Parts: sequence; C-alpha cells; structure tokens
Amino acid sequence: MKRIVDFIYRIVTGEKYIRMLLIPVFAAFFLLLILLTIFLALRVDAFFSLPLPLRYPWNYVVSLPLLAIGVFLWLWSVLHFAKASGTPVPVSPPAKLVDTGPYACVRNPMLSGVFLIFFALAFLMGSLSLLFVFTPAFMVLSILEFKLIEEPELEKRLGEEYMDYKRRTPILIPKIFRSRKM
Repeated sequence: MKRIVDFIYRIVTGEKYIRMLLIPVFAAFFLLLILLTIFLALRVDAFFSLPLPLRYPWNYVVSLPLLAIGVFLWLWSVLHFAKASGTPVPVSPPAKLVDTGPYACVRNPMLSGVFLIFFALAFLMGSLSLLFVFTPAFMVLSILEFKLIEEPELEKRLGEEYMDYKRRTPILIPKIFRSRKM
C-alpha cells in the first residue's frame, strides 16, 4: 500500500498538467466501477429470479428521498472541493484541508452520498442483490481504499492539520450526540 500512497502523493504534489491528464482517467474508472456494480447486481437478480425489495409505488416512496439526499450531499461536497480549487478525483484534490460544509460533519461526505444513491437505485430498480450484497460490498471496498490509500496520502501531504481533523471528525456518519467529559 505504501507504494500506491507514495505514487498518489507524487502525482498530487507534482506537475499540474499530469493531474489534468489523469482526472478523466480516474473519474472514468470510478464511474465504470459504479456501472459495473449495478450491471452485475441486475444480472444476479435475473439469474436467481430474486424478488423485488419493494413493489410500486413503495419503491418510489423510499428511493426518491434517498436519491435526492444522496445527490445533494455529493454535489454539496463537490462544491466545497471546487471552492478550494480541487476536484473529487484523488489525483487532483484541493491543496488545503477542506473542513467546511459537509466536511465539518464527516471526513468523506462524497462517499456517504454515493452510498445513499446506491441504496436508492436498489429500491428504484428493484434489485435485492444491489440492496443487500453489492452496495454493502462496494461500501466496504470504498472505505478500505479510503483508509488504506487516501487517508495515508492526506496525512503525508497535510500533516498534523489532517491528523487533528481525523481525530475529531467521523469518517461517514455524523455524530448525533457529542460525548461530554464529566
């Protein structure tokens, strides 16, 4: 993993034109993973003749609010990255720590938004395997990638400022109740 972290660090701190060339490659790769996940889930559902998680109109009642919240959270996160002159693609992040907007509540609100979108699509498309197998698997793999690659690179690049942010901010789910020291 250290080699991958060092490779990403060299790209992020290197020449801007290299980052600009790699942005569409990394973005296309992530989009391809999402589409492949959805495609595989739908194929598994068809192969095993799995039942629908919810029937019409309940699939819309559940999926549309989840989809709206997920898209809003993702776009709000991207907006805060753009304000800091960065992109959501790991090879071209903002040069400084973003801890405003949704980043004040969680360290990776973009992933939280994507996960909500996945759950919404599972209900909307009627995919039991997307709901219970592929989305949780995608979540686990995404969190592992974040913990093993992105966070070590952020620690290396942003130092103590990121370490402090990491200590006080949860990864995906905001703290509803703050613990008080007695």
